[in-house]
Amino acid sequence: MGKPKFSKKKYETPNHPWKEERIKAENELVAKYGLKNKREIWKAETALRNYRGQARGLLAKIGTDDPQTKKELQQLLSHLTRYNVLPLNSTLDDVLALNTEDILKRRLQTLTYLKGFATTPKHARQLINHGHIAIDGRSVNVPGYRVTKNEEKDISYALDSPMNDQAHPARPSGDFVSKIPAVPGEGEKTPSKPAPEKQKPKTKPTEKPKEEKPKKTSEDIKETKPEATKEKPVEEKPEKSDEKKQVPQKEEPKEEKEPKPIEDKKDQSSEKKQENKDEKTPKEKKESKQ
Repeated sequence: MGKPKFSKKKYETPNHPWKEERIKAENELVAKYGLKNKREIWKAETALRNYRGQARGLLAKIGTDDPQTKKELQQLLSHLTRYNVLPLNSTLDDVLALNTEDILKRRLQTLTYLKGFATTPKHARQLINHGHIAIDGRSVNVPGYRVTKNEEKDISYALDSPMNDQAHPARPSGDFVSKIPAVPGEGEKTPSKPAPEKQKPKTKPTEKPKEEKPKKTSEDIKETKPEATKEKPVEEKPEKSDEKKQVPQKEEPKEEKEPKPIEDKKDQSSEKKQENKDEKTPKEKKESKQ
């Protein structure tokens, strides 16, 4: 026996802490059942591991006439039946077929949500922690409390809780349906509500497949280039009717000029020299006067 202050661990941690598949599965369970942390999953897995180990040990001894084996078998099956994990007249094979969710569904938090006392699993956890949920008139503030089959029908709001008022805003409406499927016990039938008719998805008109255009090769591109470079014909604008048409004038015949005789340059130069010789210089003029 250890110290009362340090109680024994009630769960075993995973062997390997970084397995992707296990982490994803645990995250889904935490979101689905509104759990605080993964320790609550490990507690359920540890309890399930103990049940399965005990069932395997009894299967090995079931052929013998040992009275202790029969006693342990009856105790195991009655224990699981009392907590409504298994129905009546179950066998050891049913014990080996259990999973973690079968244990988590027997928590007070889950049953409070399934009974319609809360709108979400986390809302159920809050109501339990604040003392608004009672079992047979006794307030229970432990969300992980495992409810037996006989206590399940006695879950209700606490007598001194304001949630008893039907007009309370935090109380779920009458047409509320939980998302977690309930597991009824043997001989118990839950009232089945008519499932809402699913609307048929609107069918979109089928589109014709687009024809794929053949890709142009380098030869086709060369052939198309000269056509693109051709100049477009310029369109002639029609003449306006308001503009006056120009009348063509008759051209008068021009008089032909007679060509002047061209003298030779040599004759002209010789004549100039003779004129210069005939002219007297000013000195010669003075001498002639004297």
